[in-house]
Amino acid sequence: MRRALLGALLLGMGCAGSGPVRVEPFPGERRFAGLRQLTFGGENAEAYWSFDFTSLVFQSTRPPFTADQIFTMGADGSRQTLVSTGKGRTTCAYYLPGDKKILYASTHAASDAPPPPPDRSQGYVWPIHAEYEIYLADADGGNPVNLTRRRGYDAEATVSPLGDRIVFTSMRDGDLDLYSMKLDGSGVRRLTDRPGYDGGAFFSWDGRKIVWRAPAEDDDVTKGDYAALLARGLVRPSRLEIWVMDADGSNKRQVTRFGKASFAPFWHPDDRRIIFSSNLGDPKGRNFDLYLIAEDGTGLERVTFFERAGDDFDGFPMFDREGKRLVFCSNRRNAHPNETNVFIADWRE
Repeated sequence: MRRALLGALLLGMGCAGSGPVRVEPFPGERRFAGLRQLTFGGENAEAYWSFDFTSLVFQSTRPPFTADQIFTMGADGSRQTLVSTGKGRTTCAYYLPGDKKILYASTHAASDAPPPPPDRSQGYVWPIHAEYEIYLADADGGNPVNLTRRRGYDAEATVSPLGDRIVFTSMRDGDLDLYSMKLDGSGVRRLTDRPGYDGGAFFSWDGRKIVWRAPAEDDDVTKGDYAALLARGLVRPSRLEIWVMDADGSNKRQVTRFGKASFAPFWHPDDRRIIFSSNLGDPKGRNFDLYLIAEDGTGLERVTFFERAGDDFDGFPMFDREGKRLVFCSNRRNAHPNETNVFIADWRE
């Protein structure tokens, strides 16, 4: 009942989509045969396809909420529906194969109120809230079940297309490492153990590989402020590279070597190329665009060209299975500062 009332309130405030709006790609965005905007206002991010590619699950901060909650919507932006509890703060939702279940991380068990925002006196940092737990719920948000049940950050969960394992980031062993587990939370395996932040992982379409973000191989994070910030629940993401490994954690290899902030990688359906977001093209490090690169680090190609004055962002890309559509989030076409919206591009191969 609470979720239904909140959903009605959101509809009344005009936050739900009334249909996509076709917009023009920027000059240079030759990969986009067409582009449509699905959300309009608020902070909307990490929109990921259902496995039948008719729906999206995403996180959004919009009235009456002061922190991200999880929503679903149709691929045309319709039927935007709250599916998290409306309490605490949430992040990183994902469908399971079959589209009857979703995963997301939430702090709602610790408090109805969201954790405070990060301390920006430390510069640009990401919060690592110890209250996050990973929940498995029905696709409409019903029957959420805690899969992690332990103190410390557990979040950033995504699912293998094979439907057998979940990959996620956890602080359970004292550092931000990647783990995998079965769909019921059992059979946990640690996949990374090098000091530094390992996160944002996705399985390849064949389920055999994982792509993620982490510091460079030669980046000794123990000599920087990583440990001190982590003790305060913060991470500075200014130097992250794209990495690939086999699904069991073996055969790790670094893909990019830019010395910049590269993150949000996702596999092209050919399982040989990776699309990701990076500020590598901006000497000031403020403008993030999408790039495409081969798994072996060759063939770098810039995909988006959003270059307005200020902190311009294109990120969180995800292809559909046929590689015909790309969903991503951007603050292009903002009506107000700090807005981020969801877009779908028709991909030109």
